[in-house]
Amino acid sequence: MIPNDLRILSMLDWLENDLLLIINTCQPASSDASFRRYFRVTVVEGHYIVMDAPPEKENIASFIKVAGILAQSQVNVPTIFEQNLNDGFLLLEDFGSQCYLDVLNVDNATHLYQCAFDALFKLQLLTDINGCGLPSYDVPLLQRELTLFNEWFLTQLLDVQIPATLWEAVCEKLIISALEQPKVCVHRDYHSRNLMVLTEDSPGVIDFQDAVVGPITYDLVSLLKDCYIAWPETQVEEWMTVYYERLVQAGLIACPYAQFKRWFDLMGMQRHLKAIGIFSRLHLRDDKSTYLQDIPRTFNYVMTVCSSYPELEEFGEFLQHQIKPLLDDTLFIVKNNDINEAL
Repeated sequence: MIPNDLRILSMLDWLENDLLLIINTCQPASSDASFRRYFRVTVVEGHYIVMDAPPEKENIASFIKVAGILAQSQVNVPTIFEQNLNDGFLLLEDFGSQCYLDVLNVDNATHLYQCAFDALFKLQLLTDINGCGLPSYDVPLLQRELTLFNEWFLTQLLDVQIPATLWEAVCEKLIISALEQPKVCVHRDYHSRNLMVLTEDSPGVIDFQDAVVGPITYDLVSLLKDCYIAWPETQVEEWMTVYYERLVQAGLIACPYAQFKRWFDLMGMQRHLKAIGIFSRLHLRDDKSTYLQDIPRTFNYVMTVCSSYPELEEFGEFLQHQIKPLLDDTLFIVKNNDINEAL
C-alpha cells in the first residue's frame, strides 16, 4: 500500500469506521486495464475484495446492476456485501487469485472450458434480454470500437494512414455481420483473465460491468480466440462446433453451421481489432505497456480471418505488407527501451 494514497485512506476509513471492520491486512489483489483497482482485505472472519472505482472515471452502478442480472441467470458472480456509491467502493466476495489464464494447459483445458461453456450457456439462455435493461450493441458502439484500431494502433502507435475506402468497407462488413446475428446477453470480456477457478460453482465470473444485448457469437469467440492464450485452430473449431450444436438444440439459433462460423470469425475480427486499439491506448495514454506483448497474438487472429474470406483479402494484404513490418519494428524498439530503462 502507498501510505499517502488518498483513495486508499478513504477506503480504509469506510471499512473501519462505517462498516466497523477490523482490518488485519490490505494488499493489492489484481491489476486492471481500467481505472478500477482491487484490494484484498483480511479480517478476523475471513477476507474480502474491495473495489476502488473513482466515480468520475468508473460507473459503479453499472457493476451492481449487471451483477444482479447475471446472478438471476445463475451465473456465479461475486456477492456484493456493502456499497459506497458516493466514494466508489464496493465490498465483494473474494473469488481468490487464480484465474483460468494462470492454470490452463492441455491436460485441464477440456474440463475448464466445459465449465466456462456451461456458465456462458446460462448467461445466454436465462437472461431476459427484453426486460434486463442492458444497452444494445448497436451500430454507434460497434463503430466506436473499430475506431480504436484506426486511431490508436494505426495512427498513433504506427503513424500509418489506411485508405478510407478500404477501412470503410471492412467496418461495414463486420458491423453487418454482427447485427444480423441472434441477440443474447453479452458479457463483452468473457476470457481467461475474467474466469476464476473455484472449488465450487466454477468459474467465478468477473469484470462484467460493460454487458450489453448483442451478437450471440461475441462471448464465445472472446473465450476461444482469447487475446491472452491461443489454441490450435482445430481445437477451437471442435469446441465451437459442440457449442453451436448446443445452441441449436436449445432453439437459440437456427442457422446452418457455415453461417454460424462466418459470424464467429467476423465477430472475432471486430473484437480483435478493438483489442489491438485498446492495447495501443493502454501503452500510449496510460503507460501500461505490458499489453503490447498481446498484440502479435491478437494480430495473428485478424490475419487468419482475412486469409479465410476473399472479401477481406485486400485488407489482409494491407496488414501483411504495410503494417506487420512496422509492428515488428515498433515492438522491438519498445522492448529494448524497457530493457535499457530496467538496467
